[in-house]
Amino acid sequence: MDHSHASFDAYMKFLAEPPADGAPVVLETWHALSLHFDLLATQSFMSRRDPNRLVLGYTRTMMGFLLLQPAPTRVSMIGLGGGSLLKYCYRHLPNTRIVAIEIDPEVIALRDTFHIPPDDERLEVVCADGAEYVKGHNARPDVILADGFLAHGMPAQLGNAAFYEACHARLADDGVLVANFIGNDPHIPHYLEEARSVFDRSLSIFMAEDSDNYTLFSWKGAPRLPSRDTLLARAHALAKTHPLNLRSTARRLKQGARIASDWTIAQKLSG
Repeated sequence: MDHSHASFDAYMKFLAEPPADGAPVVLETWHALSLHFDLLATQSFMSRRDPNRLVLGYTRTMMGFLLLQPAPTRVSMIGLGGGSLLKYCYRHLPNTRIVAIEIDPEVIALRDTFHIPPDDERLEVVCADGAEYVKGHNARPDVILADGFLAHGMPAQLGNAAFYEACHARLADDGVLVANFIGNDPHIPHYLEEARSVFDRSLSIFMAEDSDNYTLFSWKGAPRLPSRDTLLARAHALAKTHPLNLRSTARRLKQGARIASDWTIAQKLSG
């Protein structure tokens, strides 16, 4: 069988039959599966050869929370998608309890397609509004990963002060919030201002690896990040068990803290 031809046919069919009404659609080729709400953006991407590998650069950047929380006891994820971050954490953080909150039941229905493990004592997938879940749940996660998108983009309730206040209240005392923003979203400076109103100077924003997306890190505890050398040393130690480019993330995390503190620089993110 000519697998390249079959993959081309699958792609052409996808172009001819675009997603309707924001319904999730899976594009299947010989090498990969990807999740889409429209023709313009890829929500999730899975390698058939290695379903647990983080293929998209922004997901590897979001795992930079390990530089601040190398062994979290609990991680909450807002947005399931194809489960890339969930699967990585489930495999590489065996002592971590993971809860993924997804608002769209049609996305959850694709969990077997994307090799997402079934719920067990370490893993739970909840069908709910992520912003409301954070406000109403009593758990104290060490990490919250916000990567929730619908067909029209990121819901407004995941980028306002009320959401950041709820995350701040819910996080453990030294917890970390990591949020993914699409690079062409004109509201990024607004999200940053709203986050700053809650987390004050404990912010960093920078461009994700191999991506046009931006990643926001917000944390509780000391407002200043550890030194660059300390972060690089942590990245070196973590490299033994995590196939991620954490040294690069460590550098950008420090640089991003300066960007987040300078409003004139932050405004350029919307240009």
